[in-house]
Amino acid sequence: MAKPLKLVSVPSVDMPGIVASAVYAGGRRVREIPIEEAGDWSKKPGHVVWIGLHEPGLDLLRRVQAEFGLHELAIEDALKAHQRPKLEQYGEALFVVARTAQMVEGRIAFGETHLFVGHGYVVSVRHGASTSYAPVRERCEAAPTALSEGEDFILYAILDFIVDNYMPVIETIQAEVEEIEDSILGTNQPQERISRLYQLRRDLLRLRNAAVPLVEVCRRLEQPGLPGIDAAMQPLFRDVSDHIRRVQEEIESLREMLAFAFETSLMTGQAQQNEITRKLAAWAAILAVPTAVAGIYGMNFDVLPELHWKYGYPFVLTVIAVVCGCLYWRFRRKRWL
Repeated sequence: MAKPLKLVSVPSVDMPGIVASAVYAGGRRVREIPIEEAGDWSKKPGHVVWIGLHEPGLDLLRRVQAEFGLHELAIEDALKAHQRPKLEQYGEALFVVARTAQMVEGRIAFGETHLFVGHGYVVSVRHGASTSYAPVRERCEAAPTALSEGEDFILYAILDFIVDNYMPVIETIQAEVEEIEDSILGTNQPQERISRLYQLRRDLLRLRNAAVPLVEVCRRLEQPGLPGIDAAMQPLFRDVSDHIRRVQEEIESLREMLAFAFETSLMTGQAQQNEITRKLAAWAAILAVPTAVAGIYGMNFDVLPELHWKYGYPFVLTVIAVVCGCLYWRFRRKRWL
């Protein structure tokens, strides 16, 4: 007689909004778990639940909240996704907000990552432009000794990944700025290039506002007293702070380069306009000579000097040619032409 089939709980990782949901013990993956089991697994000694969400809806956040007892204000912040980088403590749990950045069609697109960190769990919530954290998970799983440190190491790994992803954005802008600098002294500076310089300066300012507040977040994580953050992890958060300061220095350097390029573009444009004005003035002065002569002898008077002179016409043409030639020579010597 055939045995009855046993129903097995299937992890809900494939649900919309859930990127990954796994439990780890001793730095090694135990298995994928559904959200409904996350709370029980997080309470087991030596176990850490790591859940990754991407633009979840309110229902999914409520389910996660019910499993870990997350604070209502933190849930509201994670749903709205228009927060400044910060670290807030709610009882024995931490809520961290970080801004992410990517280059999308020549512009810096910004996103947000919200991290819920508590005893035995880490929940990451991604909104907007953001690289998948699958490489972070793979890197952590490849180093079980480090991952066995628990939720504070996962928090460090994600923050370090976010900060490291600022550099490709900066390098892309730096390459474009160098290209603009090489051509900034060209004979033609289209309006689109000047607009692009202004656009890049604005994007870099937004990137600085997104990255620099993380220094304060990491500074607080370096200090003792926060729940779930071991003293052994404090140097790692200090390393993230150093990376952020390096990003800040690169941003300031690029903004100075852009300011110089912008000013040079304006000065070059003004110099080109002055050059054109001088040329027009020089040709106007040269053309004024035959215009004046033609105007005088074009007057309807019966008696004019040299009016009936046999050589008057070639004489006048010669005088006009000589005077215009002298003027042309003088303007060329002064580099107006």
